[in-house]
Amino acid sequence: MTRWILHVDMDQFLAAVELLRRPELVGKPVVVGGRGDPTERAVVSTASYEARAFGIRSGMALRIAVRKCPEAVFLPVDFPVYEAASDQVMATLKAWPGAVVEVLGWGEAFVGIETEDPEGQARGVQAAVFDATGLHCSIGIGDTLVKAKTATEFGKPQGTFVLTRENWAEVMGERPVTDLWGIGKKIGARLNAIDIVSVNDLAAAEVEALIEAFGPSSGAYLSELGRGDGRAWPDDSPWVPRARGHETTYQADLTTAEVPAALGELAEQVMQDLRKEGRPCARVHLKVRFAPFFTKMRVRKLREPTWDPTVVAATALDLFTELGDERRVRLLGIRGEMVPPPEGY
Repeated sequence: MTRWILHVDMDQFLAAVELLRRPELVGKPVVVGGRGDPTERAVVSTASYEARAFGIRSGMALRIAVRKCPEAVFLPVDFPVYEAASDQVMATLKAWPGAVVEVLGWGEAFVGIETEDPEGQARGVQAAVFDATGLHCSIGIGDTLVKAKTATEFGKPQGTFVLTRENWAEVMGERPVTDLWGIGKKIGARLNAIDIVSVNDLAAAEVEALIEAFGPSSGAYLSELGRGDGRAWPDDSPWVPRARGHETTYQADLTTAEVPAALGELAEQVMQDLRKEGRPCARVHLKVRFAPFFTKMRVRKLREPTWDPTVVAATALDLFTELGDERRVRLLGIRGEMVPPPEGY
């Protein structure tokens, strides 16, 4: 039997869950984000396909989204409901005969199967997920995780697509490198600067040149990525978090004098999560977004791990002070990176 990877990706997941609760909204542009109020500062978590037709995308400010589509229905994020739906989806995948499942997120997972009919298996998985949840998914099929993940976009919505070493160059070769999983605008620009523009260019690039430009680890990874190579089987080991974090977008910008109290609140929230994990904080990560939209991030290793939120808050405040920026603050975030578990990651 041949090993195959199925990349299962729930279609418009959060919006689809909301449409199950509100069937009267089916066919309408629906946007999920923040508290569902487009006059507030918040971003789009997901949008229905009808809303996407107006150019609305995840991460877009709600205020921009409502300008693009004034008739859209805006709904608040409801985490417990999405988590429950995700649990149903993942339980269905894990119950599939012979499946090895690596969960990537609420509505996304790799499923390893041994079969001579991967497309038939994919259609069976789609039917099983729909029967269990009432939700549709798209499935990319490949001989590596990268190929399966990439294939999914060609199967959306509710379809399947196969990418293997035989058709990788035909399908992906002339596409820009930013179409590859894990290559964003910054890495894409650095690749373009050394005349690597297309996936074919990346696949043909000398590994040594990539290592010189990006370092031994990233260079080797990019070389594999251009060919669609890499890991060829999911890892179903339980996920162990490295950090927990909280961030807040403030409806009114904070002054510098208001930042210490805000950081104290965030530190308390973070440490509550770390106590549940049973591992103390070893590094503090700070995220600051100054008005109108300038984001800076800093990190500091603590002298010794701590359970004390006042230490975390004080460290975050030191990082903030060192930025030396007097502009008002529209977002603050703290992540507490935990000590590794005894058995490692």
